[in-house]
Amino acid sequence: MKSAIVSRRKPQSCITDKIDTYDKALRVTWWALAVAVLGLIVAIRIRLLGIPLERDEGEYAYAGQLLLQGIPPYKLAYSMKFPGTYVAYAITMFLFGQTITAIHLGLLFVNSATSALLFFIGKRLLNSTVGIAAAASYVLLSLSPSVLGLAAHATHFAVLPVLGGAFLLLNQQNRLGVGRPFVSGLLMGLGLLMKQPALFFVLFGASYLFLGDFRAGLVLRKAIQRSLVFAGGAVTPLVITFLTLWYAGVFAKFWFWTIHYAHEYGTLVSISEAPHIFIQSVREAIGPNWSLWIVAGVGLLTCPLNRLTGTSTGFLLGLFISSILALCSGFYFRSHYFILLLPAVALFAGVAINNISSVLPRQIPAVRFLPLLLLASCAAFLVFAQRDLFFLLSPIEASHKIYAGNPFPETIKVAEYVREHTDSADTIAVGGSEPQIYFYSHRHSATGYIYTYPLMEPQKYARPMQSEMIHEIESAQPKYLISITIDTSWLHSPRSENLIFEWAQRYIADNYIPVGFVNIIAPDRIEYYFDNIPGKVPELGQFILIYQRKP
Repeated sequence: MKSAIVSRRKPQSCITDKIDTYDKALRVTWWALAVAVLGLIVAIRIRLLGIPLERDEGEYAYAGQLLLQGIPPYKLAYSMKFPGTYVAYAITMFLFGQTITAIHLGLLFVNSATSALLFFIGKRLLNSTVGIAAAASYVLLSLSPSVLGLAAHATHFAVLPVLGGAFLLLNQQNRLGVGRPFVSGLLMGLGLLMKQPALFFVLFGASYLFLGDFRAGLVLRKAIQRSLVFAGGAVTPLVITFLTLWYAGVFAKFWFWTIHYAHEYGTLVSISEAPHIFIQSVREAIGPNWSLWIVAGVGLLTCPLNRLTGTSTGFLLGLFISSILALCSGFYFRSHYFILLLPAVALFAGVAINNISSVLPRQIPAVRFLPLLLLASCAAFLVFAQRDLFFLLSPIEASHKIYAGNPFPETIKVAEYVREHTDSADTIAVGGSEPQIYFYSHRHSATGYIYTYPLMEPQKYARPMQSEMIHEIESAQPKYLISITIDTSWLHSPRSENLIFEWAQRYIADNYIPVGFVNIIAPDRIEYYFDNIPGKVPELGQFILIYQRKP
């Protein structure tokens, strides 16, 4: 009788052992996929470390370079952006050097750290599968040129501390302490310092903390106290920044550009235009990555319906809503703004993978590999669709492909010429929005207007800005003046003020002589003329002119 019972139990034991074996194999395979994806993305980023800086990168690099020289932000470079990313660039260049490669190496570390945080957030929310899928999804999506992922934009630097702050708010065991709320707020405040729209993440963190404390049965007074501590942490970076800029004597400029002008800039796009811009921008941001976005959409739709997500639903939906609000700031929906949305998208992709896994029969172990194969297929499709850029094109060719019509590679040679013909005491001026020239040349700007876009916008400060730029250039008398005649460097419109052009025509003719000419006929047809400019060229494209001040 006993042997009969044993014989009946043995098959069930064998089945259990087999399932456990498959579970172990599945876990190992998930980790193998994570390592493979991360390794591939790191290899691609390393191959393209030398891609020329674009305009925002040029601004951050120049401002970071000035910081390393002891020159505060907003003194020689005006911008409506908070200075957090300037500091991040300065730290990067202090560690790795003042080169293109160094800047993109810093981005690689930031991107990898963000991916690691998403793993820990996904794991804490649900399990390791969600974490691995979210981390892999993020590094894939954030690499894509559809969100300008190869450029070290402020959005990358904002997302990292924000996620760090969000992670500290998850599953708090000690609801009486104030250390976690303060550090969480501090990290989210650093995100705000990198990019103003990160304010919505700060609001999300405060709301999530208060509601979590309230649901946990904490007395109202204590819940409010912890929320105030969080808010104190969030404003600490801003207060330190304000005091530092005031001490450096540039607070008035900072306030004008980041508050007054930023308000004007943020109201240029009307609400009626926003839906059309949004739809077009979403299509471009998704681009060839649509399969992974669909998976994330499934996660978003099934998240509230699946009891397994439980209390994680509030966190996920809160992060998603705050990401949408941050994306919508000013209704511009620029490609790199979507990086703010990618952590939420990646987490929902992880939730979708987990939800699919949960409905598959455990008794058929091989079937449980299907979610892994789904994610691997999405990753393979995403990489294959962009294989030329990722594996074949040189950094210069990649820049031309991503930023068609912009002279980013060409400005490197222009800056090299200027640097060779000046000394460190000389100033230069760039007529156009190419701040990377200042960084490459290691020369100070004769004017704080490192962008000329504000001068062309239909806003009330445009004409006074043009007058100020004119005054600064005339006062500094820069040794070299670089005139960018390319449309994308100005964005002139019929509503633009033309004072700057009328002045430049007279001023340059009276004070400067042309010594350099870059003729951009096509991406593979660039003609450089230095110190020997021809009177006529067979074919004239868009061009850059270099002028030297007359003796």
